[in-house]
Amino acid sequence: MSSPSEALAAPAAARPENLTDLFVSFTLLALQGFGGVLAVVQRELVENKRWMTKEEFVEEWAVAQIMPGPNVVNLAITLGSRWFGWRGALAALAGLLTAPLLVVLALALVYANFADNPHVSGALRGMGAVAAGLITATGLKLLPALQRNVMGLPLCTALGIASFVAIALLKLPLAWVLGVLGAVGCIAAWRKLAP
Repeated sequence: MSSPSEALAAPAAARPENLTDLFVSFTLLALQGFGGVLAVVQRELVENKRWMTKEEFVEEWAVAQIMPGPNVVNLAITLGSRWFGWRGALAALAGLLTAPLLVVLALALVYANFADNPHVSGALRGMGAVAAGLITATGLKLLPALQRNVMGLPLCTALGIASFVAIALLKLPLAWVLGVLGAVGCIAAWRKLAP
């Protein structure tokens, strides 16, 4: 039976074939990610392409969240760099940003003509609710990966609940919550991993 650290270190079964595969994959990810890409990224990278395990995804996503900038951009750069160095980082980033940039520019031109239409406003509010549902569903789907986390499921759950309460209910600044609860998580993981 393998230890939790060995399970987390197990390599993913597949990887992108080349830079073009990386570029096209991240382009398709970006074009599917309306209102938030977490659900799409997890499904594509872990379930469909099998470039990462659930545990790897949870760890990489956590790192991407604490880095400055958009989470999925940070993840794309990290993964592209892991597989193909700086060229992979640029290919993943270009794939992630090029097509959506063109779509957003086109939509901005269209929106300028229809911004006052109440149907358009209602549609945008509805998309916000769908995005929140996608993020919640992805979080629930990734919950089993925490069972193999070195900190254990109870501490991971406590930190998650504390984060939700601090940010959503108490409206504390994200930087403070990340600094305090992140430090608690780092210290707990370090203690568990220390010989």
